[in-house]
Amino acid sequence: MSPRSERSPLLADRPRTSEDSTRRAEEEDAALHGVPVPLSPRRSAREVILFTWALLATAGVIVLAVVLQHRNSTSDTTPSPPPPPIAPGDPSAGGPYLSSKRPKRNLIFMVSDGMGPASLSLTRSFRQFTASLPADDVLTLDRHFWGTSRTRSTNSLVTDSAAGATAFSCGHKSYNGAISMLPGHKPCGTVLEAAKRKGFATGLVVTTDVTDATPACFAAHVDWRMQMDEIALQEVGVGPLGRSVDLILGGGRCHFLGNGTRGSCRADDVDVVRVAREKFGWGFKGDRAGFDELRMGKNVSLPMLGLFADADVPFEIDRRNMADVYPSLSEMAATALTALEKATRDSDKGFFLMIEGSRIDHAGHFNDPAAQVREVLEYDKTFKTVLDFLEKSDTEGVLVATSDHETGGLATAWQAPNELPVYNWHPSVLAKANASAEYCAFLLHQHIAAAPVESERSLIDWINAELVVARLGITDALEAELSALATNPAAANPIFSRMVSTRARIGWSTHGHSAVDVNIYSSGGKAAEKIRGNVENTDVGRFLSEYLDVDVDEITRELEDKFQGREVVELKSEGVAEVSGHPVEWLRDARI
Repeated sequence: MSPRSERSPLLADRPRTSEDSTRRAEEEDAALHGVPVPLSPRRSAREVILFTWALLATAGVIVLAVVLQHRNSTSDTTPSPPPPPIAPGDPSAGGPYLSSKRPKRNLIFMVSDGMGPASLSLTRSFRQFTASLPADDVLTLDRHFWGTSRTRSTNSLVTDSAAGATAFSCGHKSYNGAISMLPGHKPCGTVLEAAKRKGFATGLVVTTDVTDATPACFAAHVDWRMQMDEIALQEVGVGPLGRSVDLILGGGRCHFLGNGTRGSCRADDVDVVRVAREKFGWGFKGDRAGFDELRMGKNVSLPMLGLFADADVPFEIDRRNMADVYPSLSEMAATALTALEKATRDSDKGFFLMIEGSRIDHAGHFNDPAAQVREVLEYDKTFKTVLDFLEKSDTEGVLVATSDHETGGLATAWQAPNELPVYNWHPSVLAKANASAEYCAFLLHQHIAAAPVESERSLIDWINAELVVARLGITDALEAELSALATNPAAANPIFSRMVSTRARIGWSTHGHSAVDVNIYSSGGKAAEKIRGNVENTDVGRFLSEYLDVDVDEITRELEDKFQGREVVELKSEGVAEVSGHPVEWLRDARI
């Protein structure tokens, strides 16, 4: 359809009859000779009818006005109160995000850590192959594509997860490694902290350690992402703002247990779980049985801390065989949605929930395509879980999802050196694998520890039969590959990953991150138009706070006041933290 056909036609474009053409000629001739335009009998009769109709209509309006005036003069003469003034920021005043009286709303922000555009192509084709689907069948994510995000940090064209998540949480670019800190080591308020301050319920759901960079950036402020012991304390409330999170579900139990406890990875003896319970009222669940007690969110009292793995929850390709030990991302997300909706049922504020598909990134770092496709599929399933929740909820809400960066430089094709181009890759290879390279490496180390004097030949045979064939589905392993695994087990993870990738003809350019733009997905709606197209990752961050109408700058100012004079934090085992001789009040108050 042409642009003109989409508009109302111009007056000159309207079709004319022969009578119209004749009449127009008569008007032009009369104008040239200075005489009145002759009236045709047909035109004269029509004008008489129109004049009569207009006269009757006018009379009717006059009569109606008289009747209404009489009714008003005989009714209650008490004047009606004037309409309330329009407050600044009221929706009727035109402000899209500033109203304090606008409807209750929920915001779910999903992060697919390390997932680039090629990950979607890889997973889409894998799903079509394994489920015998047609070529036009797509993922749920594909149907909700919204735009792309640029990802660079302040000190590199290639961001890490910390700087990427700081852009989302604070709406500002920062240096790689920063946990909601800006260049110059200045803290920045986060959307989660501002939401909690305004009365929203808040939650974090991840499949990695909950003190890892992405979740940390929403609820902690440290100079360097590896300060996980301090991050754990801040997440439960031992921080400058007190407790800002209501619900945390994921892995990372070891950072919450004192170093005298089995399974701890802390450098001190602080029992963060005990601090969370006694000082901040947290409930705690530490295993699958405890997760099941939450009844998918129907039996949750906030605040609730759920740590279901010592470190990371296993890759989905492995976890599905250990479902009695570890919950999945979609299970934890569904639990959080139900719990937060229940908690805000009688509130005029909704909730903010961040959900991270954390281990897509790890599969990229390991260059493990078999693990990655299952991670993306579980993330896609979780995305649909959130969409279904929003569809059924009576509360307005929006889902926005993006990645902090791409990992691995994935290419859905690989060509060996000196080989003619091969325009193909083979999802069938990934379909045969039933374990990740990480899990295969774990089993190898476990076997070597149990049989330290085993001969190299015997070890090679065991690796081939029990790991390469039985776990990875590879029946044509080269002797050089098997020998490398037996003689250098420390490199088993990348070796197993490379064996799968080369046979599937999948390429990787790095074991780190790349600078490629990443995709944005959304449930849609007018509000999300602000982040449609190609935007900065900070634009996504600013959208989050604008949609909830929360003031992160106010939180930043408060943090700056509390971080005055701060240098290096030292957490003492007796429970008092000091900063170059000056006590940090939020840690002293906790008396951990």
